[in-house]
Amino acid sequence: MAASLQLLQFKPVRSFHSLSSPRSTYVRCSAAPPPSKSPRSYTITLLPGDGIGPEVISVAKDVLLLAGSLEGIKYEFRERLMGGAALDATGVPLPDETLSAAKQSDAVLLGAVGGYKWDNNEKHLKPETALLRLREELKVFANLRPASVFPQLVDASTLKREIAEGVDLMVVRELTGGIYFGKPRGFGTNENGEEIGFNTELYSAPEIDRIAHAAFKIAQKRRRKLCSVDKANVLEASMLWRKRVLAIAQEYPDVELSNMYVDNASMQLIRDPKQFDTIVTNNIFGDILSDEASMITGSIGMLPSASLGAPASGPGLFEPIHGSAPDIAGQDKANPFATVLSAAMLLRYGLGEEKAAQRIENAVLDTLNRGFRTGDIYSAGTKLVGCKEVGEELMKSVESNVPAGATV
Repeated sequence: MAASLQLLQFKPVRSFHSLSSPRSTYVRCSAAPPPSKSPRSYTITLLPGDGIGPEVISVAKDVLLLAGSLEGIKYEFRERLMGGAALDATGVPLPDETLSAAKQSDAVLLGAVGGYKWDNNEKHLKPETALLRLREELKVFANLRPASVFPQLVDASTLKREIAEGVDLMVVRELTGGIYFGKPRGFGTNENGEEIGFNTELYSAPEIDRIAHAAFKIAQKRRRKLCSVDKANVLEASMLWRKRVLAIAQEYPDVELSNMYVDNASMQLIRDPKQFDTIVTNNIFGDILSDEASMITGSIGMLPSASLGAPASGPGLFEPIHGSAPDIAGQDKANPFATVLSAAMLLRYGLGEEKAAQRIENAVLDTLNRGFRTGDIYSAGTKLVGCKEVGEELMKSVESNVPAGATV
């Protein structure tokens, strides 16, 4: 079966510095040291987190080590606690030691955080609070979430083959603003003495401008179509969002811009996902739409993400978009592909190591071509295996470096 790597249709961008406007640099790509540093060596902070996080990070670490050794790369891994694991060990979800290690590294690879055990904790003691703070502290504002249907997995999609086949889109999500960070927020009582909870959807023009520039430049590397998703018929923050995106669009006449309300976008993603190439949207809409898009591909367990900021602001954060899945944790049922593909994004966008990134992506395709599947993507005629065995098969493929276009 022929296979082409359509998952990461970033074409690949050699440097995210090329995504900056002539006046300012909006998105950092590579934290790599100067070319004169030999052998190439990087410090990577590993944050396994909770649930299936340690299982998938273990696989990704092994794959990174092997791909790196074959491409002349050395790593120093620093594994630190985060989320529920950190809460249990230290009493806080993001210890200072973890944050310091992350900031001093060349890239950060995260597994997953959260679990039923901590659901009833106060907000500042929830595992998810650690993730929000980490993103904020690392100043990563652009979250890239590709959603493409592997030829090998088209029948795993919940959509009809003719709808799912060929889908290849990128959601560019603003990550450090909006309702997740806006103030005021909290709890109180209204004039009737009733308990209320409130949040604030807040965006400044510079916050919108920088994510818009990043999205337009990503679109230029793809099929030159950008859809900006908002709720400008109701929300003032969205009205400003649309105003600023339309203004920034004047600087990119080669990119076709469309605007779509979020409720329509959520329907169109299911009705005709191939109409989309690059989508840019705010924090909460991007969170929801990218999860919806993941199911077009067959499983949320296949999708990686990269969170990037401005040059010199610190390392990028790379993570699968799935959660901690505590119901299957420790049972060798986890799908590690998304974390492994996040490691490939780390190499490409965090370290500028294109060959090693391609080697890992080719290994994912080869492993799928050879029929190995975890339970979430299993179908008749393929081999059902666990997380560890997927890792073993990936290692074989990394070493053989089967080209993306190879047939099986």
